[in-house]
Amino acid sequence: MPGMRVVRWAAALPMAVLALATVYPLLFTANVAMKTRRDYVLDRFSVADSLRFDNIGGAWAGAGMARYFLNSFVVVACAVALLLLLGSMAGFALSRLRFRGSTLIFLGVLAGLFIPFQVIMVPLTVVMADSGLVDTYPGLILAYVAQFLPFTVFLMTSHYRTIPAEIVDAARIDGNTVYGVYRRIMLPLGVPALLSVGILNTLFCWNDVLISLLMMPSPEHRTLMVGVNSLRGQYSDDIPTFASGVLIAAVPVLMIYLFLQRRIADGVTAGSTKG
Repeated sequence: MPGMRVVRWAAALPMAVLALATVYPLLFTANVAMKTRRDYVLDRFSVADSLRFDNIGGAWAGAGMARYFLNSFVVVACAVALLLLLGSMAGFALSRLRFRGSTLIFLGVLAGLFIPFQVIMVPLTVVMADSGLVDTYPGLILAYVAQFLPFTVFLMTSHYRTIPAEIVDAARIDGNTVYGVYRRIMLPLGVPALLSVGILNTLFCWNDVLISLLMMPSPEHRTLMVGVNSLRGQYSDDIPTFASGVLIAAVPVLMIYLFLQRRIADGVTAGSTKG
């Protein structure tokens, strides 16, 4: 019994240190955002004596964070919706429909998972510029879809393969077309995987800086993360305002992690077991 307690403490202490190291930057940022510029200059590590939301309001309105937030919301919502639609349809086709080249296509999807964006960003930017899609919302949405679609297709294919083939065969015997099987059978059964993949894609797109920086050069079209990075130079002498911008960008992601952590874990492990 004492030995088990030692083992538990030995496992709990590193996890507690890791949790503290993860939470401390957020707490420090929130504390700085509540200070005035004078208080921060005098003692940056002291605890704020009161809750001041002036800096957050200034970053939201004066620094343009409201516009950046709206840009991110529109782009991420459209990109994730398109990813789920295309990913679920492709996953159904690759897992349940037998056609020539399906295995080769799936291997191509797997290969797409191992290509870093830095390898394709120059040709992608050239293609987008030639198509007139640079500095447009559709251009950024298509760039996100192209980048994260292999991941979505892979997870949805893995999930659909765990569904018994007899269900699909029974639906076809009942007179359903391929589209009917997808809409009435596979799509409802794929809702858990769609939720998990949707959450992960939302986090990927929301936290992105590089793709958005390339596709949206205009200040009025910036997404939230790019806007936060721009505050670093614009408010280099006003750290509380910059910290407020960081806090605005971090809160949505933090809420997703707090309330949907089980779905995130399910999405990470999706397809890891053989059906």
